[in-house]
Amino acid sequence: MRMRKIIESTLVSLDGVIEDPAIWAGDYLDDAFQKGALERLIDTDAMLMGRRTYQLLARDWAAQSGDFADRINGIRKYVFSSTMGKADWNNSIIIKSDAVDEVRKLKQQAGPDLAVYGHGRFAQALLECGLLDEMRLSVFPLIVGNGQLLFCEGKRTPLQLIDAQSLPTGVVVVRYKPETN
Repeated sequence: MRMRKIIESTLVSLDGVIEDPAIWAGDYLDDAFQKGALERLIDTDAMLMGRRTYQLLARDWAAQSGDFADRINGIRKYVFSSTMGKADWNNSIIIKSDAVDEVRKLKQQAGPDLAVYGHGRFAQALLECGLLDEMRLSVFPLIVGNGQLLFCEGKRTPLQLIDAQSLPTGVVVVRYKPETN
């Protein structure tokens, strides 16, 4: 049995900002970008996220419609949070126990791959524990100027380039495999 992969997709500005891309990424989300994002989400069985990412995505997508919105709203969402009381977004499950142990269990189950959006504390913990199999960074050709940055202090993690694709808007999608996996 093949173990499921955990694939992170993160939108990042040229100056490294990942915070609230709904504010700054919109001008670059053309048909090519949206098609790729939908294809990646269709290939996954569930999304894994921390509380903050859950809150941002639920705010931005719960009332939307269209192919991508229908997929993200319908997919199972595992939210790792010790502080959330309830999750109102469709198909969401709160997991309050140890996130790393629970993600290991989900990864060992049979099924399609698992998606992680954003590189916040939750994704950073998965990377440090060797649970991320691939990082897909969509690098946007703009400088945001402030906000949460892609990486904070942590352990050194060499990455192997899998692929790079330039989109018509200037967004470059790079795929890396952490060499710890």
